Amino acid sequence: RFSAQSIIYLDNILRPYITHVTHRGHALSSLHIICIALRFLANGSFLYNIGDAEHVSKATVCRAVRNVTVALKRLLYSFVVFPGHRPTRFIKEGCHKIAGFPGVIGCTDGTHIPIIAPSVNEGDYVNRKSFHSIKVQIICDAANIITNVEAKWPGSVHDSQIFRECTLSTKFGHGEFTGYLLGDRGYPCLPYLLTPYPDPEPGPQQRYNLANCRTRARIEMTIGMLKARFQCLQRLRVTPERACDIIVACVIL
Repeated sequence: RFSAQSIIYLDNILRPYITHVTHRGHALSSLHIICIALRFLANGSFLYNIGDAEHVSKATVCRAVRNVTVALKRLLYSFVVFPGHRPTRFIKEGCHKIAGFPGVIGCTDGTHIPIIAPSVNEGDYVNRKSFHSIKVQIICDAANIITNVEAKWPGSVHDSQIFRECTLSTKFGHGEFTGYLLGDRGYPCLPYLLTPYPDPEPGPQQRYNLANCRTRARIEMTIGMLKARFQCLQRLRVTPERACDIIVACVIL
């Protein structure tokens, strides 16, 4: 899933945070630590299985995954930037080409990442589909690049509450961005967050809903690609706090 060149790039930026300073023998190299973590993120297997494949202990795999995810989390705001690394004008043009919807700088949606039942506040993590999860809010552009992520909420929390309490919502309210977000009916309709008409009348309202739906399909595709690439997100067998760190690490990768 990662080329040799991209793994060397990861090693260059993560090495200062994950290298073991030890006088004992057989310390893992930073490259080996990264490869162990990537193997876990890519296939989501049990730590024992990863350890068998890499010829290390389960505890070593656990430490490697933890060290790499924490190191990646430090780089969140270097890689995940809203509205994007490109000028806003290009982002709007990319969204406009999909279905003719003007002024869009991102599409947002929530998704559930299943986890094992936590020992603390277990009921908060049971979502409307009756399984334990972390609720994650993701925003992307027309090129399926994730530009914002909120991964810290229990599964029972509604999309609208997550958006209302996120930093990005406050910035939009203060007029820091020129453009719109598109969301589904789970979100409130705001001057900067446009949602579909619940009962559209024939004509402009139906055309608006169609353009909104086609453009918003980008975020559904992006979430699908993220979960397909990182199979660990199918179910995380860690505490909620560590699950949130792993989700953020996958987004950065």
